[in-house]
Amino acid sequence: MADAGRRTGQEQNRSRVPFSPELRWSIVISALGAIMSLLDSTIVNVALHELSAHFDASLITIQWVVTSYLLALAAVIPVTGWAARRTGAKRLYLGAVAVFTVVSLLCGLAGSVEQLIALRVVQGAAGGVIASVGQMLLVMRADRANMARVMSAVGVPMIIAPIVGPAVGGLLLDGPGWEWIFFVNVPVGIVTVLLGRRFLAPDEGRPGQPLDVLGLLLIGAGMVGITYGLAEIGARGDAGSPRALVPILAGALLTAAFAAHALRTPHPLLDLGLYRTPAFASACLTTLCSGGAVFGGMILLPLYLQTVRAESALGAGLLMIPQGFGAAVGMYLSGRATDRLGAGATALIGGVAMSLSSIPLAFLTGSTSYWLIGAVTVVRGVGIGLITMPAMTAAFRALNPAKVNDAAPQLNMLQRVGGSVGTAIFAVVLQWHLDDASTPGDQAAAYGTAFWWVVGVTLAATVPTVLLMRNERRDAAAAPAEEQPLKST
Repeated sequence: MADAGRRTGQEQNRSRVPFSPELRWSIVISALGAIMSLLDSTIVNVALHELSAHFDASLITIQWVVTSYLLALAAVIPVTGWAARRTGAKRLYLGAVAVFTVVSLLCGLAGSVEQLIALRVVQGAAGGVIASVGQMLLVMRADRANMARVMSAVGVPMIIAPIVGPAVGGLLLDGPGWEWIFFVNVPVGIVTVLLGRRFLAPDEGRPGQPLDVLGLLLIGAGMVGITYGLAEIGARGDAGSPRALVPILAGALLTAAFAAHALRTPHPLLDLGLYRTPAFASACLTTLCSGGAVFGGMILLPLYLQTVRAESALGAGLLMIPQGFGAAVGMYLSGRATDRLGAGATALIGGVAMSLSSIPLAFLTGSTSYWLIGAVTVVRGVGIGLITMPAMTAAFRALNPAKVNDAAPQLNMLQRVGGSVGTAIFAVVLQWHLDDASTPGDQAAAYGTAFWWVVGVTLAATVPTVLLMRNERRDAAAAPAEEQPLKST
């Protein structure tokens, strides 16, 4: 225990060392890419009715503008680790940002819904690369001592972007028009590429191991199937529909087949052996569960504000700002709390804060004070900030530096699958109770019931943080006093 105490003190002292200029620029560049990728996953949602009218297409057809993006993103994430090793993380990241930027411009110029959907597939693939490789860029330039502060710094835009997306989308729709929900990415993308070319040190790719084609086909198809099925449940609120169940079951079988294949092949697409590290395994479980609690819970309050309180998309988005502010505060505090208390304890505090602050939302009525909703969502936002990044920090800290390219795609997949599962669960529960709701009071009660499920899922997400805390402390006691920095893969 004395060695563990000395190690903790050494990490805290080193974590106070200012970031190097290259690390600072890496944080900025990674955050800008994350903003584009994540903002685009929610900002389009508020424009579906506008797009339906503009292209004279049904809402079911227009829904593919969102679904195609999510499917492409899910399909490409597994291959990002291999691609980063082959081409170099900097080159791959900036190439993906450039593609995302150009395609964003083309999306705004699309002349038909078919063109727009096809472009969104390409945009989603680029967004998947941005999400995973952006994390690699950071972890390659950080060390274990300052990992918490690095992840919390870049985590602020990663958490706030999905929350403020509807508000930004509403402003653009009421102002210059739907095209600008895509055009807004262009200046951000140009700045990101220019800064990356100037300030990111080159990291040349190397031939390395061959591509695991069978593994890519299995996990790619599996992730697409699961994502599509969950998106169908989220859109239709029908968990028993064959359109949802068949792809989910097929995706689960394909994913299981990938796991069996990956454990046998000498050069798997994703190294599942990482889960033999207890701290990494518990951090991944926390990431999966918290993804459902955080991103799944985000869909309910905007819907309540629009359907029960008759707020516009812009109004609902603006009323979500308190949660975004709280998330920014929580994310800012998470790095310092992780250095002092550990990632597991910090995530546990965040989970408890999220759970307690979700309880008042289960008592929503048709006239609940906006001041009360704002106060509660601020606290919930702080909890979101405290639970999200510490888990990822613990996962990266637990691994050998050479495993970063394998870890980042897996963490991203788990977080997104967790969010999709949470969204599907809450959508089904809400739809079940809205079917019998004939008055605004009944509708508010339906949302309250769905928020009880949010409380339950959040408590479930809090349980793995205890396991993470235990494994983290055990590893800290067993680890050597000095650790090598995570510099490159």
